[in-house]
Amino acid sequence: MLNQLKALADENRMRIFHLLLTDELCVCEIETILDVTQSNASRHLTKLRQAGIISSSKDAQWVHYKVSNEFKMNGQKLIEYLRDTLEVEEPYVSDIKKLKKYQLLGLSCTDIRKDSLNVITLIQEES
Repeated sequence: MLNQLKALADENRMRIFHLLLTDELCVCEIETILDVTQSNASRHLTKLRQAGIISSSKDAQWVHYKVSNEFKMNGQKLIEYLRDTLEVEEPYVSDIKKLKKYQLLGLSCTDIRKDSLNVITLIQEES
């Protein structure tokens, strides 16, 4: 558990983890929602994966990430605590709003690859 707590002791990794508690996401979706570079997102995802917090699966050219089943079982109380705590704090609230808007608009990785600036603008606009 110590390695997992160390991995979560970074705001960007905690933001990624919080998003992945909501849904399985591709790295391009994570970088778009959090407005971070691909290399930054990938570095944080690697640390979370090495700690056993998340798992990944490849689908053609995209890699999808989710909270690992093992961590869900072994870290259930920690997950519940973090979910309850983070759902009312910034920037986690904004991240989830962006994710929900992204999903509501029916956007996908293909849209991001075609025009990432437009996607970022769309999800950041107030409803």
